[in-house]
Amino acid sequence: MMLPTEPIGSIPRPAALIVGVQGFHAGRVSQPELNALYESAVQDTIRRLEATGSPVISDGEQAKHSFATYSIYGLENLSPDGVPISFADGHIRNFPRLTSGPFRYKTPADVYLEIAQRHAHVPLKQAVVSASALSLLYPQGGLPGYSREEYLDALIAEQEGEIRRCLKKGAHVVQMDFTEGRLSIKLDPTRRLLHSFIDLNNLVLERFSAEERKRIGVHTCPGADRHSSHSADVDYAELLPSLFELQATNFYVQLASEPDRKRVLKMIRDYAKDGQRIFVGVIDPLNPRVETPEEVRDRALEAAEYIRPDWERRTTAALLPSAMTRHALGKQRSTRFEPVSLGRRWPAPCSVSHRTTGGATRSP
Repeated sequence: MMLPTEPIGSIPRPAALIVGVQGFHAGRVSQPELNALYESAVQDTIRRLEATGSPVISDGEQAKHSFATYSIYGLENLSPDGVPISFADGHIRNFPRLTSGPFRYKTPADVYLEIAQRHAHVPLKQAVVSASALSLLYPQGGLPGYSREEYLDALIAEQEGEIRRCLKKGAHVVQMDFTEGRLSIKLDPTRRLLHSFIDLNNLVLERFSAEERKRIGVHTCPGADRHSSHSADVDYAELLPSLFELQATNFYVQLASEPDRKRVLKMIRDYAKDGQRIFVGVIDPLNPRVETPEEVRDRALEAAEYIRPDWERRTTAALLPSAMTRHALGKQRSTRFEPVSLGRRWPAPCSVSHRTTGGATRSP
C-alpha cells in the first residue's frame, strides 16, 4: 500500500534572491532583473525537490512576497499597522490593514502556479492563503462607505476564483493555509473567532462540488517565524473538533513538535470524518537537528497505529526544513528509507518540506 506524500510550504530563499530583493528595494535592481531571480529560485527549488523522488512537489513559494500576503502585496489601499501577531520569543509581526474599498487580489496564486509549471516535470500542488486569514485585514472600527459584508463578499469571490483557476490550470491539489486556526483561540479563548473562521472558509469551500473538493485541502500548524511559533502553546484539543468541520478532503496536520503526538493522533482518529484524508507531519521545523531515517519511519508507523492507512483517513510523511536552503534540502535527502515489512509492503515516504515562516509575513 502506498502512503501518499505531498510537500508543505516554503523553502528558504537562496542568498542571491535575498540580495536581489534588498537591491530592488534600494533601487539597484530593476523589476525585470528581480523577476529573473525569482524564476531562477523557483527553477532551482523544483529541480531539487524533484531530485528527492517526491511524486508531488511545490515551487517552495520562492516567487511570493510571503505566503500570507502574496495576493495583496502592492495594493494601494493597505496600511502596515494591522493586527499584531506575537511570537513566543517576544517578537511581533503586524498583519496589513485595509484602508478603503473595494477589495481585489493583485496577484492570485494561479500566477505563481503558471511560473512553476514552466519548470516542473511532476505534479505540482498550490498553496493559497485562507479567507479567514485575510478577513483580519478589515479594521474593527469599519470603513466609511465599505461595509464588512461587502468586504467579505468580495474576499470570498476572490478566493473562489483563485482556487478554481488553480484547479483548471492543473494543480494536483490546492492547499488552503490555516495557520491562524490555533492562533484564533489565543486571540479569543471563547472560540467565537475560530467558529467564525470555520464558517467563513466553508462559505468558500461550499462553492465547490464534492468531486472538486477531493483536490482541496487545509493545512494547520502553530506558525513559525524566526525559529519561534505564535501558538504552539494552544492545545490541539481546542482546534481539532472544529477543524474537521471544514468541507475539505485533505488535512495537513503539523505534528512532530507536539509534546504528546499519540494524544493528538487519537484526537485526529476520533474527530476526522469519513472521506477525509489526513497528512501527518513527522519532522520538527524548529529543531535544527536532522532527524534520522529511523525516526521518520517510526513516526510514520506511529501515525498508522491510530489512523489506518487503508481508510480514507490516510497518513503521510512531511518534512519540515531548517533555516538554510541547502540544509533543508539535505534533510529531505536524509529522510528517505527502505520499506518496512509488517505483513505488507510499506513504501518509503518521500521527503517533502514545510514552511519556516509560519503565521507571519516572511522577511526577504
